[in-house]
Amino acid sequence: MIFQILTDLEYGQLHMALDRATGLRAIVALHSTRLGPAIGGCRVYPYVDETAAVTDACRLARAMGYKAALARLPHGGGKAVIWATEAMRRPDFDRAALFTAFARFVDSLGGAYLTCEDSGTSTRDMDVVRKTTKHVLGFSTADGGSGDPSPFTALGCRRGIEAVCEVILGRKDGKDMAGLHVAIQGVGAVGRYLALELHKLGARLTIADIDPGRAERVAAETGAKIISIEEIFDVECDIFAPCALGGAISPSTLPRLRCRAVAGAANNQLASPTVGRTLQERGIFYAPDYAINAGGLINVAQEFAGYDAEKARERASGIYATIREIAERTQQTGRPPGEIADQLAEEIIAAGPQALAT
Repeated sequence: MIFQILTDLEYGQLHMALDRATGLRAIVALHSTRLGPAIGGCRVYPYVDETAAVTDACRLARAMGYKAALARLPHGGGKAVIWATEAMRRPDFDRAALFTAFARFVDSLGGAYLTCEDSGTSTRDMDVVRKTTKHVLGFSTADGGSGDPSPFTALGCRRGIEAVCEVILGRKDGKDMAGLHVAIQGVGAVGRYLALELHKLGARLTIADIDPGRAERVAAETGAKIISIEEIFDVECDIFAPCALGGAISPSTLPRLRCRAVAGAANNQLASPTVGRTLQERGIFYAPDYAINAGGLINVAQEFAGYDAEKARERASGIYATIREIAERTQQTGRPPGEIADQLAEEIIAAGPQALAT
C-alpha cells in the first residue's frame, strides 16, 4: 500500500520514526530537494490508521513542493505528521518530551527537511524542537523567528486577486478595486487580514464566519456585509474567496456559485480535481490555492536565509506574477488553471536552481 501511494504520487522519499518512551509515531515525506532543502509543517492529527497518515503526509508534501516551486523559493516540499493518540489529550501529557523526540527524528535527516508549525502544532512546539535541532523554522520572534505568517499570506492573496482583476475581469489596474465585490468565507487570522487589504483598495465585501463575534469585528473594520456561512455560496459577486477549511468548493456548493473567479487563501479548496474542471467549464477562473496562498511559506522560508520582513513582503508580492502567468496560460490554452499550475511547478522543479529568480 505504501509503495502504491508513492507510485501514484510519482515520488518516493518517506521516513518514519517510533519512540516508545514518548508515544511518538511520526512520518516525514519529502517530495523533492532538487531546488533546496524541503520545507513543510508538522501536523498532529488522530488518523484512523497508518495508511491515512502516510497518504496525508505524501499528498501534503507534494503540494508543498509545488507551492515552493511556484513561489520560486530555493526549497523543496516536505511534510511531517504525528499520529495523535488519546494520551496526548491528557493534561499531564509531556508534550515537550514528544517534540524533543520529534526533533531528534528531524535532525537525523541531516537538513533535508526543515520543519515548522502546522495544524495541531504551534510556535511553542517549534521552540522546543529548536533546542535539539537547527532544522526548524517558524519559532518565536524573541528568538529571531518570523512570527505570525497570516499577514504575509493575506498580502500574497491580495496580490493574486489583483492579477485576477487584470487578466480575468479585464480591469486595467488591478489595484483599483472600487466597485469590486468580494465574498470572503472565513475571516479568521488570514481572512481578516485579506478583508483589510481589499477594503483599503476600495473593494465591497460580504463576509461569513462560524464565529459571529469575529465576523462583527471584521465588519466594523471594513464595512462588510455579514451573512451566514451557508449563504455565502449564493452571493452574486465578482470573486469568491474561501479562507476557511478545505473542500469548500464541492459538487454540492459549486452549482450555487455566482462569481467570475475563485481566489482565496484556504488550503485544498477544491473537493476533487473534477471540481476544478467543472469550474473551468462554467467559465469560473480558479486561482490554485497553493499558488495564491504561498505568502506564509515565503515568510517562514526567509528565516532560513536570515529573516528580513521587507524581503518577505517583496517576495510575497511576487505572487501577482505567478497568478498572472497561470491566468494568461489558461486563457491561451483553455486548460484548467490547476493543470497549468501543476505543469508550471513541474517545469521549475525539473529545471533546477537555475529556474529560480535571483
